[in-house]
Amino acid sequence: MTHTVEPETSGPAPRSGELRKGLKQRHLTMIAIGGVIGAGLFVGSGAVIGEAGPAAFVTYLVTGALIVLVMRMLGEMATANPSTGSFADYSRMALGGWAGFSVGWLYWYFWVIVVGFEAVAGAQIITYWFDAPLWLLSLGLMVLMTATNLVSVSSYGEFEYWFASIKVTAIVVFLVLGLLFVLGLWPDQSFDVSNLTDHGGFLPHGLGAVFSSIVVVVFSMVGAEIATVAAAESHDPEKAIARATQSVIVRVLTFYVGSAFLLVCILPWDDTELGDSPFVAAFTEMGLPYADDVMNAVVLTAVLSCLNSGLYTASRMLFVLGARREAPLRLITVNSRGVPVWAILASTVVGFLSVIAAYVSPDTVFLFLLNSSGAVILFVYLLIAISQFVLRRRTDEAELTVKMWLFPWLTIAAAVGILLVLGQMAFHADTRSQLLLSLLSFGVVLVLYAVTRWRGGSVSAEEVAARGAGPDDQEGARRVLVLANRTPTADELDGALERLPRAESAEFLVVVPANPVDTGEAGREGAAFVWEATRAAAARRLEQTTAMLRDRGLRVEGALGDYRPLVALEQANGDFGADHVVITTQPDDQSTRLHRDVVDSARRRLDVPVLHLGADRESSVRR
Repeated sequence: MTHTVEPETSGPAPRSGELRKGLKQRHLTMIAIGGVIGAGLFVGSGAVIGEAGPAAFVTYLVTGALIVLVMRMLGEMATANPSTGSFADYSRMALGGWAGFSVGWLYWYFWVIVVGFEAVAGAQIITYWFDAPLWLLSLGLMVLMTATNLVSVSSYGEFEYWFASIKVTAIVVFLVLGLLFVLGLWPDQSFDVSNLTDHGGFLPHGLGAVFSSIVVVVFSMVGAEIATVAAAESHDPEKAIARATQSVIVRVLTFYVGSAFLLVCILPWDDTELGDSPFVAAFTEMGLPYADDVMNAVVLTAVLSCLNSGLYTASRMLFVLGARREAPLRLITVNSRGVPVWAILASTVVGFLSVIAAYVSPDTVFLFLLNSSGAVILFVYLLIAISQFVLRRRTDEAELTVKMWLFPWLTIAAAVGILLVLGQMAFHADTRSQLLLSLLSFGVVLVLYAVTRWRGGSVSAEEVAARGAGPDDQEGARRVLVLANRTPTADELDGALERLPRAESAEFLVVVPANPVDTGEAGREGAAFVWEATRAAAARRLEQTTAMLRDRGLRVEGALGDYRPLVALEQANGDFGADHVVITTQPDDQSTRLHRDVVDSARRRLDVPVLHLGADRESSVRR
């Protein structure tokens, strides 16, 4: 007699490792376009102009070229194998597990710090209209964006679509009006580009200032690579990635280089108004009313867009880390809408803590967090460049739909460029602490990788390659039979799942033998009631075990089996056809027979790996 435990919901049970493909092409297009436009363009460009002078647009051109090369390398790798958090896997395949682990965690760390920073920045902008505590507004923005990401991936895409649309519209309006103003097609205005050479010349601080400003500009352009992460949740990821990476040239040239050029034409580079809000200063110079209100609203939109995308990107990277056994397995759990709930919530924790740190200790803890992530993105970009160099040499060029230009020379140039920026940070007092603390962060990640490998976590490059072999790959667990002679603890269960390859995409069948001894009812009930009580106790164990597995986002069914555990195992396996078996037993002093008979017999009779979870220890033997 068997008893099947029905799913708790009427719809399909949530699965781990399977994100909902809810992003449309218009979402991907605007994410790709808007991802390049950060709040740093609207605010930070003033500082760049103040340091480099009229040649600031050259700084944006050089930095843009570097970002374009990184995106082209990503495009080559991502179109060959689109996946969420793809560049972490590419680094793993090219350089080894340490590189994939490092890229994943460093990129996650960068974005969760950005999330906290943007929440504080957004709150500061809101105080322009409303007088309210900064910490309260910051927390409110965090809650709003967290809720947006938790609803569904399409809600994230829709929010980002409109955020990006507002940013793009604002930039396009500025480009059109600014061009008319500079060309003399504006009322009471003639063609005038004298600001490019007046006030100290085109290079008032020398050529070195053009390159020293790259450190600031590169961080304002971070985000272009988000499109390659988001594409995995679209219906045609290869096409989406190809479009995003190929159009980045036009976007960088138009939005950054074009805007910077017009700003230094419209206003003298040493105008004090440029430092606070260059676009407001330019619109005011052109005589447009309400420029400050409009641009503050646009900047707020840019901040919210960055916060929204940062939370999305961090959660997807954490999702991948969980799937690679480099983060708790619970993080790969998705709900019925295909949203990785735990990965999102875990990513928001650091954001909330950063907001609290900005209120409690803005000059110590919060500053430390910002500095410790300052150069992290450059480490990630460097590993991307090295990974592309290695993988390209292993790949038949005929298989590539997107190729890096002039390989290997431009790849080498990009890597050298990133190293020069890092060197520039080391020689400047303002950025030296960022570099040193970011190196400390990198060192901590490498130590964590060593600990993770020592504990049996993480996956090697060979395992990633094997996982990419397709549905016929025999290395992964696809049907796991759990014989529960004892209810496993949550820690035991997580440990077992981490040892099962590709457990996140497997089907599970839990069988509980209706045995009076193992359920504990033999010593509590009389003969007349023992079997009824045994079935009730076995059903409770079945419910608890299946619930724990479903909480981790796995596909699970359950049944009560024969009172003889080995018979229950063989009967269930005959129908289920497991490729992995997990057996839980009581301690040896209470259940030696089960250990020697069921576990050892299963290992002899079944030509599949058998994992044994004893109450006092955990062991695994594969045939």
